[in-house]
Amino acid sequence: MSVALSWNRNGYVEVVLSGKLTTEDYEQFGPALDEQFASQETLRMLVLLQNFDGWSLGGLWEDLKFDARHYDDVERLAIVGEQRWHEGMATFCRPFTSADIRYFDEADVEAARLWVARTGAPGKRAAVEPVSHRR
Repeated sequence: MSVALSWNRNGYVEVVLSGKLTTEDYEQFGPALDEQFASQETLRMLVLLQNFDGWSLGGLWEDLKFDARHYDDVERLAIVGEQRWHEGMATFCRPFTSADIRYFDEADVEAARLWVARTGAPGKRAAVEPVSHRR
């Protein structure tokens, strides 16, 4: 698995995930995100899925624990994917966060960055709004 975190000057964290997410991956990047959550009321996140294959069993368990710990800490979450099942992840994530979530196709990564960087309250949680050019 490869996980890359970068802090965008527009006030959000960009996370690039590729391969299969494992327990060890959470041990590596979890503390950096935990520190950011502790220092801010909420975060905005952009998650880029590039050749992402899902989770190992231990990785899924760590993900669920991480999500439960930070249920109200994410204000806005943009998920950018390249495969049809990645779009379903936006819906799958809904019970685990109070964030405003949107899915974007990889061709729309710049639109995702603009949306997640937008300041102001995201408003009421609505249904996941996919932005995709796939047919």
